[in-house]
Amino acid sequence: MVSDLDIYLFDLRGYLVLENALTQDEVAALNAGIDKLLPLKRGEWAGYVHGHAYGMNDGFNLQQIYEGGEPFEKLIDHPSWIDKVKHFVGGEGTFDWHPSPLFIDENFVNLRGPGEAIGLHSGGHTGVKRNQFRYHNGRFQCGQINILMALTEMGPGDGTTMVVPGSHKANFQHPEFEKYSMGSAHPSVENVTGAIQVYMKPGDALLFVDAISHGSAERTNPGERRTIVYRYGPGWGNFRHGYQVSPELVARLTPERRKIVQPHTIMPREPQKAQS
Repeated sequence: MVSDLDIYLFDLRGYLVLENALTQDEVAALNAGIDKLLPLKRGEWAGYVHGHAYGMNDGFNLQQIYEGGEPFEKLIDHPSWIDKVKHFVGGEGTFDWHPSPLFIDENFVNLRGPGEAIGLHSGGHTGVKRNQFRYHNGRFQCGQINILMALTEMGPGDGTTMVVPGSHKANFQHPEFEKYSMGSAHPSVENVTGAIQVYMKPGDALLFVDAISHGSAERTNPGERRTIVYRYGPGWGNFRHGYQVSPELVARLTPERRKIVQPHTIMPREPQKAQS
């Protein structure tokens, strides 16, 4: 369900905090599923799950995590957020010929330890179509809605996700953007004017449009920060990276989930010789 307050706050701030989006049993099952996949190094595979990292100090990712078992499959169309995602991505009911209004172009676990963080990135000023915020003709038409799930405590010192509220509509780049951006000498967001830390308990989720300027604080506490991110866009999209959904996953998914991970049914074709 999408309430009028959800719509107002998302339009105003660019994000919503979904408290208790996952039960503690779901959190435990997801953490256990991650443990089964580790240790994994960058470039290695565990089945169809891939070890990956964006940079050198922003943590380690388990890409294509919906391939990691049933607890991760349930996240594809989880009732805590799927209606909100459909509403803000838009498109449902506008094209009857299209099999699905949604497509997950990236899904991963992020593991981050002490000293690690990710710098500031995105913002309305970039005008990137893939992650744009848009409201037109009475509908949201956002290019990418992210669901970031907390599997561990996200409080002071835990390397929390940070956002600059309202920056999804910004016409100008933040004056401190280059200083604290990804790849800079200070790739974290604690000192960015106007940025806030989004504190969450295990099981909470952060819904945000990718156009908002975001990143994280540096983790200073011992232990590991664990999050899962599912990125939803229009059904006509494509994978951010070179991954493809496995035939095994397609075969075991419900029809509703299958439409989101593979909106287009692969058309079988045998090469034909020209008729003489």
